[in-house]
Amino acid sequence: AGQGADLDRLGNCIRSGLEGFRTKTPRRKVGEMDLDELARICVDRGFRLHRDLGPGLLENVYEALLFEGLRRRGLQVSRQQPVHVEHDGIIIENGFRFDLLVEDKLLIEIKSTERHAPVHAKQLLTYLRLMDLRLGLLMNFGLATFKEGTRRLVNDYVPASTAPTFAP
Repeated sequence: AGQGADLDRLGNCIRSGLEGFRTKTPRRKVGEMDLDELARICVDRGFRLHRDLGPGLLENVYEALLFEGLRRRGLQVSRQQPVHVEHDGIIIENGFRFDLLVEDKLLIEIKSTERHAPVHAKQLLTYLRLMDLRLGLLMNFGLATFKEGTRRLVNDYVPASTAPTFAP
């Protein structure tokens, strides 16, 4: 019997001794991905980009290639979109521009510098807070290895208006 005869209609192996095994793990739909899985995909794409091109290119080159690579992976990605900043009734329409926003829930800030500067992490955390996002990736393609250039930052900020109050 051919390969198709050894599988049921769902792709499960039905050959003796291999029952219950699938021939190929089905890819989850993008909308079903959790934040950690989405971050893993983005880090993997960034790693491959750094491995193939190395450090030393301008930030916008890495940004454009990462954007297109994630789009080709089937992810919804926004690039260099303005974000308004509001404080005390004052609105600045173009307060800042983020590098990449993946699936409207994962922010990626891209750098290409020879070392991390503390301000880079502060910048990303501020963006996360202003955009009300939970997770961001700081990817610095200027360092020798992608691992040392990548940081995962979590926004655990709770605005005072929603923070739990404690009575003395």
